[in-house]
Amino acid sequence: MTTVQALILTVVVLAQLLNSAQIRAQELEPRAYVNTPIGLNFVALGYQYSEGALVFDPALPVTDANARVNMAFLGYVHTLAVAGQSAKVGLVLPVAGLDATGYVEDLFRTRNDSGLADPSFYFALNLLGAPALSYEEFGRFQQETIVGLSFKLTVPLGTYDNDKLLNIGTNRWSFEPEIGVSKALGRWTVEAAAAVIFYTDNDDFNQGQTRQQDPIYSLQGHLVYSFPHNIWAALGVTYYEGGRTTIEGISSDDLQQNWRGGFTLALPIDRKHSIKLYGNSGVSTRTGTDYDTLGLAWQYRWGKAY
Repeated sequence: MTTVQALILTVVVLAQLLNSAQIRAQELEPRAYVNTPIGLNFVALGYQYSEGALVFDPALPVTDANARVNMAFLGYVHTLAVAGQSAKVGLVLPVAGLDATGYVEDLFRTRNDSGLADPSFYFALNLLGAPALSYEEFGRFQQETIVGLSFKLTVPLGTYDNDKLLNIGTNRWSFEPEIGVSKALGRWTVEAAAAVIFYTDNDDFNQGQTRQQDPIYSLQGHLVYSFPHNIWAALGVTYYEGGRTTIEGISSDDLQQNWRGGFTLALPIDRKHSIKLYGNSGVSTRTGTDYDTLGLAWQYRWGKAY
C-alpha cells in the first residue's frame, strides 16, 4: 500500500469517528419507543465530546492515529397521532470541531476542521402498545409491550471541501430504518432494537473520486430503571457490523465488527426542564473507531397542560 492510499484510509476511518459523534450514529439510545402524550414539543441543547484511537489492520502502515471531536447540537421533537398510535417527528442541527493526528509510514499527519455537520430528520411510529393519548389520558396509561418503527434521514449540508480528505460534512445522504421493542416489568424496562444504515455515494471525494460504503447493521439492548420523581437510568450495549468502503472501485479492508457499551441518566429539574447525562465506550473493536464519548443535554418541553 502506498503512503497516499494509507493516508486516504486513515482519514476515511477518522470520518467514521466524526459521523459517530452525530447524535445517534448507530449509538445507544434508550427509551426511543416510550409512549408520550400527543401535542407536546421538546427542544434540546447539548454538548458532546468524543476522543479515541483508530484501529487498523496490522498490515497497514498507520500508527498512533487519534481524534477528538467537540460537538454542539440543537434538537426539536414534536409528538403527534398517526392512525391512532403515538408518533414523533424531529430534527437535529449539529456543529462540530475535529482535531485528528496520526502517523502514516512514520510521517506525522494532522487535520483540524470545524463547522456545520450534517443535519438529521427523524420520524418514529409506535405500532403496538402505545396508543395516542392526550396529556390527561396519559396519566392512566400503564406500559406493557411496545413495538415501534423509526426512520432517520441525514442530509449532506455539512461543511465540505473536496480538496480535503477529511471533512465535517460527508457529502452524501444516509437513511436508517429501525424496529424496536420495549417491555415494562415494574420499575424495570427491557428494550431491544435492530437497524441498518444505507449510504449514497460521495462522488466528490478527494477531488472528484467516488467513495461508496456498504450498509452498517446494528443491534442494541437496554436495561432501564425508573426511579421516583421521573428520574431514570439506563445501561446499554450495541453491536454493529458492515460499512466496508470502496474508492474508485478498490475495496478497503475496513469492515467494522464492533461492540460498545454505555449509560444514560435523566434528571428532571421541574415540569418543563430536564437534564440528561450520557456516555459510551468501545468494548471490542476490530477496525474503525475505539473511542469514548461523554455528553450533556438540557431539554425544555411545552404544550397542552404546560
